[in-house]
Amino acid sequence: MFAVHASIVFGPLLGAVYGVLFALVFWNRAQDPGSGLLWGLAYAFLLWLAVVPGAQVIAANLSSTFQTRRDNFPELVGYILCFGMPLGLVLGAFGGRRNRATLAAVSLPRAIIGGALAGIAGGWVFGRWMEQVNFYSVIASFVGSTSNILGNALHYLFAAVIGASFGVLFQRDLRGYGSSMTWGMAYGIFWWFLGPLTILPLLLGKPLDWSYIHASAEFGPLIGNIMTGLIIGLFYSVVDRLCVRFLTESDPIHREPEGPGLRFIRTVQWGGAAGLAGGLLYVLVLVSTGSLGEIAAIVGGTSPALGLAVHLCISVLLGVSYGLLFQREAPNLASGIAWGLVYGLMGWYIGPLTLFPITLGSSSLWVPAVAEAQFPAMIGHLIYGAVAAAAFWLLERRHNQWLLLDPRVAAREERLRRPVGTAAPALWLFVLGMGVLLPILLA
Repeated sequence: MFAVHASIVFGPLLGAVYGVLFALVFWNRAQDPGSGLLWGLAYAFLLWLAVVPGAQVIAANLSSTFQTRRDNFPELVGYILCFGMPLGLVLGAFGGRRNRATLAAVSLPRAIIGGALAGIAGGWVFGRWMEQVNFYSVIASFVGSTSNILGNALHYLFAAVIGASFGVLFQRDLRGYGSSMTWGMAYGIFWWFLGPLTILPLLLGKPLDWSYIHASAEFGPLIGNIMTGLIIGLFYSVVDRLCVRFLTESDPIHREPEGPGLRFIRTVQWGGAAGLAGGLLYVLVLVSTGSLGEIAAIVGGTSPALGLAVHLCISVLLGVSYGLLFQREAPNLASGIAWGLVYGLMGWYIGPLTLFPITLGSSSLWVPAVAEAQFPAMIGHLIYGAVAAAAFWLLERRHNQWLLLDPRVAAREERLRRPVGTAAPALWLFVLGMGVLLPILLA
């Protein structure tokens, strides 16, 4: 539908046009339900930007852009849930049937058990916040109770179901730890639209309210869902890789061209150098916002020089973590920068919005006011991620060119790398678009 006021006839007709356009453009991209869902969500987000606020802003001579997008937040939710989700899942299901012979088989036991365990781990992180705001009694009211124990049990049940569905949908796409965390982040954002904004009020017997005012009140669950998604992605990737290593990849012929210890040392060196490069550029943001003293407060100091030293140490550690999480993910420099931007945004949610308030003993966790105050840090994290990822890609590429001289090693490295034609571009668009836009609109 064009907007919430679309007629009964015009709405379905426009929906059919959108569906046909989506099928024509993404027919070969939506190879299974998981990739189809991501392409559908990214497509719906682009449609909303182009059709709803875009048309109204042009009609208003480019005035009141920000308020226009806030007022059209209900349409964003509608586009995501009423267009992106069904279009992506349906086209992906057809793609899965069409490509059944060429697609890698999905291990349902591994996906369901590993995903459920990952969901429980992610639910534990979200549960710490829910316990502080007494949200377990709200969940228990689904079944007519006020027991916190019952609400806690239902919360973990829902988290296990979300984790299992994550494994079933995205098992084919998950290669490294970092990309798996990014897939989890996207799935967490999607579940915020589907859960707190839609399913929760329906279960409580309340009318749907997709306004940005109600969404702003659900800002805490947004960050909670993102953190849950990150934990689900990381935990699932660890469990899934352990299962594959112990149960599948037992052929001694397919050995690493380098020992795992040597590969680890090289990755730490590249990541540390790349993180230092990104951290030096991030210093410009910290100096302009006067944030070096705040960073020094983490270790009990106030000196800007101490803050600079702490910042550079953190930058090196973050660069090392980027290298360990995202190695072999980027086939080219552009995709490397995209992964770096996602990593920077991920770090903003984990650091300034979560760990820093906890470290400083603040009682304001996952509230819009903190997000608004940390907007400059978001820009710095994005810059850091892009620079660090580009530097890491250059260092990794130089070494890999030497490895690829051996045809046997080249074939194995090619299998380990993410191919170009995956759902990764849709993932970048949805995570970066929503991850940046939602805090701006809701804060």
